[in-house]
Amino acid sequence: DGYAYLRLAMERSNEAQARALAKDSVAGSAPKDRKGVFKGFLHRLDSAGKITRIRFTALDGKQVDTDEMKGKVVLVAFWSTSCGPCVAEVPALKAAYDKFHGQGLEIIGISLDEQEDQAKLTRFLKAKKLPWPQNFDGKGRENQLAIQFGIDVIPALFLLDKQRVLHETNARTGLEQKIKRLLAEP
Repeated sequence: DGYAYLRLAMERSNEAQARALAKDSVAGSAPKDRKGVFKGFLHRLDSAGKITRIRFTALDGKQVDTDEMKGKVVLVAFWSTSCGPCVAEVPALKAAYDKFHGQGLEIIGISLDEQEDQAKLTRFLKAKKLPWPQNFDGKGRENQLAIQFGIDVIPALFLLDKQRVLHETNARTGLEQKIKRLLAEP
């Protein structure tokens, strides 16, 4: 899919180039669903360095709101149980949670699983003993939060600082060091 290559080019470009590509794609003849991803990507670029609020009802029924997590570093993990690299990332996320939760790290999962995979997701969470809340709307890659932030490649990890400012939209590389740095900030 050419649009997937275009999104990859946006991810690998500097901000000015990425913004220009996304704006051109929104204004162009891309299908509606792809335009939604490009608009979300622009929203992600616009959110960088700003307070970012994420709210949802978790799979277990609890309300999650990053505004209530002020003073904590929040790792936002976009993922799916059907994504091999996402599942491979889970031990690193669990290790980071175990190591840094007591110091102020919270994790929230945004599941891009399809509705028919809800039972599989629930079993996976229980088997892996993942204690953090999971957003699940059953819409797969059309997940509301994924569209809002232009996520179409997973796993994707964001980091919000203690003031809820979006610092990282590509936190997979050097995750532990990035968490330590944000935890050390006032």
